[in-house]
Amino acid sequence: MDFMSIDAIWAILAIILIDLVLAGDNALVIGMAANRLPPHLRKKAIFWGTFGAIAVRFVSVAIITYLMLIPGLRLVGGIALVWIGWKLAFQDDNHEIKAADTFGAAITTIVIADAVMGIDNALGIAAAANGNWTFIILGLLISIPVVIFGSSMVTKILDRWPNAVFIGGFVLFAVAIQMVLKEILFIDALADVNPWILKISPWIFAVAVTALQFSLSKRANKTEAVTI
Repeated sequence: MDFMSIDAIWAILAIILIDLVLAGDNALVIGMAANRLPPHLRKKAIFWGTFGAIAVRFVSVAIITYLMLIPGLRLVGGIALVWIGWKLAFQDDNHEIKAADTFGAAITTIVIADAVMGIDNALGIAAAANGNWTFIILGLLISIPVVIFGSSMVTKILDRWPNAVFIGGFVLFAVAIQMVLKEILFIDALADVNPWILKISPWIFAVAVTALQFSLSKRANKTEAVTI
């Protein structure tokens, strides 16, 4: 894929945005897990914990990318991405990750938490990269500084501009439909569809679902405010 093509630029931007939106929780976990360690061990725990977390994510992306070759899995992945994007606007802020007392416990907590929480990030990267390993590796490299420094950055951005979360949802919705349209089971059915329809349908879907998500989220917030 030409790195200057629209598809390549979109893939890279999508990976960056997905990392920013979805890696924030992982960064927060790292900070919380290492919180009780002495300052000199805290930095080591963050570094090695992040290294282990990225290694786990690389394996996850590799597995997901391979699974996408199986008929039906792109459809399942697309549906999963829509759900992930949808719940971004409705998730609560409670994290059940406790600070660890030892260096080894902190690293273990970080890696296990990232393995569980990083599936959505890995799925997003694999979908946006569409099997292109150059983009997959690029996405994982981008994840490193995002996870290390992203906790405070993402938190501050979302605290100041809460609606920024809808940008991440929009990207995930578009990527999800792009993934579904590449589903092996649909190749014959979509063969005669106008290419332009296939190109714009992910964006139409993303705009429609994001608008609905925004409306329901605001309505839920108003209801909660009245209840309180």
